Amino acid sequence: MNNTNRQAAARKKLTAFLLSFTLVGSLTAMSGPVPTKVFADEHAAAAEQPDVTDSANDPGAEVNASPAGASDADVQAFAAAAGSHDANFSPETLQFLKANTGLDGEQWDNIMKLVNKPEQDDLNWTKYYGYCEDIGDDRGYTIGIFGATTGGPNDEGPDGPDLFKEYDRAKGASNPSVEGALKRLGINGKMKNGILVISDSKSKFVSKINSLQNDAAWREAMWRTFYNVYIKYSVEQARKRGFTSALTIGSFVDTALNQGATGDSGSLEGILSRSGSSKDEKTFMTKFYAERTKIVDTHDYNQPPNGKNRVKQWSTLLNMGETDLKDADAAIKKVTDWELK
Repeated sequence: MNNTNRQAAARKKLTAFLLSFTLVGSLTAMSGPVPTKVFADEHAAAAEQPDVTDSANDPGAEVNASPAGASDADVQAFAAAAGSHDANFSPETLQFLKANTGLDGEQWDNIMKLVNKPEQDDLNWTKYYGYCEDIGDDRGYTIGIFGATTGGPNDEGPDGPDLFKEYDRAKGASNPSVEGALKRLGINGKMKNGILVISDSKSKFVSKINSLQNDAAWREAMWRTFYNVYIKYSVEQARKRGFTSALTIGSFVDTALNQGATGDSGSLEGILSRSGSSKDEKTFMTKFYAERTKIVDTHDYNQPPNGKNRVKQWSTLLNMGETDLKDADAAIKKVTDWELK
């Protein structure tokens, strides 16, 4: 049985167990308490569960009893399914994203999976906070979960400097700056005509960024920069058209980080200008995907046919009706099942 089916089976078994347990408790209440131990995985606090006993309301309580027919692995799979999405974010980042985008951890986790497939050919996007590479696209070094760049001939207004400035802020600088962050990290470089020029060797710089993978301040800076440069504009553009779905917001964010938020005809702003004015979300997004497909494999945005497959992920989910990106694990797996060239 694959992991998805095992998790689904675990849900059914655990639900049946809890319902039967509630019935037993109600029948025996007059004769005395039923000795029980109720458990929940530390990441399953958000899972909806019947209020069976007082201990069931304690997210830190442990349950040693297992549903009839369910193995410990089944129960653990259920708990993991309930909490795995939120576990990919810090509580502060979750709160920030919910307050500013209206989307929760599950929705943002799914958006990031869809973004990371064409970027890294991997759904496990959390492995890339410390990613750094010069991919030869004349945009300098590409860094982190949204591909911040240090700048070059193809990117004269890079977002990498914003990331370093945010890192300096997250580390407590009263007057945050790119230079302050570089000094903290022991990196030699300077700003020149809007581009962050790194004077260290490639191996040294890459190693420095790799070492930030689990740095809490770096992760916070990553999300704040991601929001300021791409997410905020994408959410604004969705809302001004009356759209609030996770799929539409995610589609706009993916376009913005891949092709730029504003500027030329290939940016999110440019594509939106050619996508019509329909107030029906599906009609508008169908046109949007068609317009993006025309250019997504040009201008070094993507290597053909990766760009078209990138857009197809989102358009297929739209046609499947998976617009809220909730309970969408199987759908996400299906649309990302393509070969990156």
